[in-house]
Amino acid sequence: MEVALGIIFSIFTFILGFYIGRRKVDELKRKLMEYENSFKKAEEIIREAQLKADEIVNTERKKLENEIYKEKKELEKERKKLEQLQIQVEKRMENLDQRERELRNKERILQDKERALAIKESSINEKLNEITKELERVANMTREEARKELLKSVEIQARYEAAQLAHRIREETKLRAEREAKEIIAQAIQRCASAQTAETTISIVEIPSDDIKGRIIGREGRNIRAFESITGVEVIIDDTPEVIVLSSFDPIRREKAKICIERLIEDGRIHPARIEEIYRKVEEEFENHIRSVGEEVVLNLGINPIHSEIVYYIGKMKYRTSYGQNLLLHSIETAKIAAIIAGELGLDRNIAKRAGLLHDIGKVMDEEGPHAVIGGQFLSRFGENELVVNAVMAHHGDVEPISPYAPIVAAADAISGSRPGARRESIEKYIQRIRRLEEIAYEHKGVEKAFAIQAGREVRVIVDANKVSDLEVYEIARSISKKIEEELQFPGQIKVVVIRETRVVEYAR
Repeated sequence: MEVALGIIFSIFTFILGFYIGRRKVDELKRKLMEYENSFKKAEEIIREAQLKADEIVNTERKKLENEIYKEKKELEKERKKLEQLQIQVEKRMENLDQRERELRNKERILQDKERALAIKESSINEKLNEITKELERVANMTREEARKELLKSVEIQARYEAAQLAHRIREETKLRAEREAKEIIAQAIQRCASAQTAETTISIVEIPSDDIKGRIIGREGRNIRAFESITGVEVIIDDTPEVIVLSSFDPIRREKAKICIERLIEDGRIHPARIEEIYRKVEEEFENHIRSVGEEVVLNLGINPIHSEIVYYIGKMKYRTSYGQNLLLHSIETAKIAAIIAGELGLDRNIAKRAGLLHDIGKVMDEEGPHAVIGGQFLSRFGENELVVNAVMAHHGDVEPISPYAPIVAAADAISGSRPGARRESIEKYIQRIRRLEEIAYEHKGVEKAFAIQAGREVRVIVDANKVSDLEVYEIARSISKKIEEELQFPGQIKVVVIRETRVVEYAR
């Protein structure tokens, strides 16, 4: 019995130990799993921290790269500016060196002439002595009488030679001045003409970076060819940074192309199908825009009602020019001036205003013939007032006026177009005015040189100090200004500057 109890106790002890050991093993396994989970969490936290650190590093790197890129661009701009300044300084130094060489040559020529004059003077004195002795011997004159007779003869000869020399110098100077003036005027005309051509035939589109140029050109140029074919506008892509140039003589077509390419750049998807899609939308929006411009002008001037087709063509005037003057602004200005004149004369201001606004509407139509007649015929097709139609057709004398509104519109048109700064002066008239200004100055006695400068706003006259006194200078200036006022028509005022100076040069040896 005791043995059995011992065995049972041993078995119970074994089972209890096994059970306790099993619990300890489970507890150890549970702790081990907790450690593993903690380790995994720690690894996850470390991984997230590493990702955040990488993201922060990448962000800061991009910021730093952008800042470096901006600094490089600024430095490149400054470098180009410095190079341009250096080129300008070098050109000025070359000009100064050239002038210095010319002055040295002139100084050497003057010295040679002075030596020649001294030799001639010595020779003349010797001849005078010989002639004096001969006169005394032949004419039985006293020395004093012979001297007076000889001096009189020499004085006459000297005056004649001096007049010939002065005339030759004056002619040479005149030819040289005319040649230089023509070169200056030609350069000014070329610069003015290029600015006018650029203003009326090109539009500049700014792009965010030069990388866009490659996308606009497309693979083997397919995008740019599609764009030019769809819009009818030439695209010029050169080395100019961050700029694309659109070229066309049609300002409306050029404006549509500009809006289209700006939207393509903003959208980022540039391919032929997308170009065609966006241009179709731009065309629809642009037509509505033109009509809204016309409606706004009509509403502001208070000339309702007016036919919708006429309103559309009024809007198109915004994209036309006349002698460099915007056609819509010119028409609005003409309408207001015509209304004021009609009001002063006791006539209907609205009719005058209406005729003034519509007087150049024929310029936006693609038809051949006088624009006044074309515009009048167009207005009559849409039932416009007969007085307005006649005023439009007669404002350039193409038809006979039937009311005072025609001369009123003609006068308002002339006032708007001829005010200073409204229109660019024609090249022929500009050259004629410059030439005549100098001719008027040369017509006065004693004038050596005359230059029309500052685009004909100033005439600078240099007179011979030996022929013109200080008092006569004032008279010459007044005479030139008076003659300019009588013969020429010009905006603003012309300044007349007459210069008289005496230069004396001596050399100490």
